[in-house]
Formats: sequence, structure tokens, C-alpha cells
Amino acid sequence: MEQRVRAAILQAVKREPFAQALKMELIELEDGYSVVKMVYDPHKMDNIYSRAHGGAVFGLIDEAFETAGQTEGTIAVALNVNITYVASPQPGVVLKAEARRVSQTKKTAGYDIKVTDEDDSLIATCQALAYRTGKPIPFLESD
Repeated sequence: MEQRVRAAILQAVKREPFAQALKMELIELEDGYSVVKMVYDPHKMDNIYSRAHGGAVFGLIDEAFETAGQTEGTIAVALNVNITYVASPQPGVVLKAEARRVSQTKKTAGYDIKVTDEDDSLIATCQALAYRTGKPIPFLESD
């Protein structure tokens, strides 16, 4: 991955309203790979059963998917996302989503994504498919 692409993605995540609202942090970024973490805050992320809302876990998955998918410097958007929720995290734990590209064609790319907690216990797994537009990411500064 080009360094300018890496720097642009890191800066974009720092400015992204959704990532900031859930206090997500992009901690690793390589070609077709990213790791994003956030603290599970039950006061903001619980569902009606006082357990982690699936949308909060999905948000973390989607952030890892989004960042891993842009590492070639072109826009990739979600076509399909299939999540299996395995366990509910404990309040206050740091959750980590790790996205890894496992296949790629000219127009699509497949990703495996897993969410774990601080003890490396599995919270969710995901298989996601991105559509690769070929258009440059708009936040990439030109030379």
C-alpha cells in the first residue's frame, strides 16, 4: 500500500463522524487488512435486553471492512455483509475487529472479519463482499 493512501485513510477515520461517535480507533492498516478497536459502553450501546446492540458490533465490523477495503486507494463499497453473533461482550471491554481480504477480482473483494474481546474471546464473525469502483478515494490528496 502506498504511504500516502495509508496516511489519507488514517486521517479520514479520525474525522469520520460515525467512528468518532462510537470512539473507534484504527490501530493497524496494511494492504487489504485493518484492525479497529472500541470500548463497549453499555450506557450507549445496549439493546432492550441490556446486552450489546448488534448494531454497535456491526458498526465496528463495518469500520474495519471499510478501512481494509480502501487500501488500494480506490473506493470500495459493501455489496453483502453476513454476520454471525457468537457472544455478547462484557461491559467496558475493548472490542477489536480484524478485517482481512481473502479474495479479489477486478470488481469485487471478499473479506473475513472477526470481533474479539480483550481475552481474545470470539464475539462475532463476518464474511463481507465489496464492490470495487476503481474510482480514487476522494480524500486522497494529489501529488
